[in-house]
Amino acid sequence: MATNTSQSASQPTSWAPEVFVEGKWSRNGLRFATEAEAAERAADLFYRWTSCTDSRATGADEPVNYRLVNGELEAVA
Repeated sequence: MATNTSQSASQPTSWAPEVFVEGKWSRNGLRFATEAEAAERAADLFYRWTSCTDSRATGADEPVNYRLVNGELEAVA
């Protein structure tokens, strides 16, 4: 597994975990404040889903809605 990151020229609003499945990058609704949190969740998805071939964190325009606290997901109000 290779964890890659990408970011546009401007600072993203949030970071999204993505996994590469069936020839395309897929993401869920989780958005994090940091690239590291999103990369950690992407890696977690990669290890749990059997059809993934890669994972990464990418910048997103959606607001932050989750954070990781001691490795556990916590919703952000």
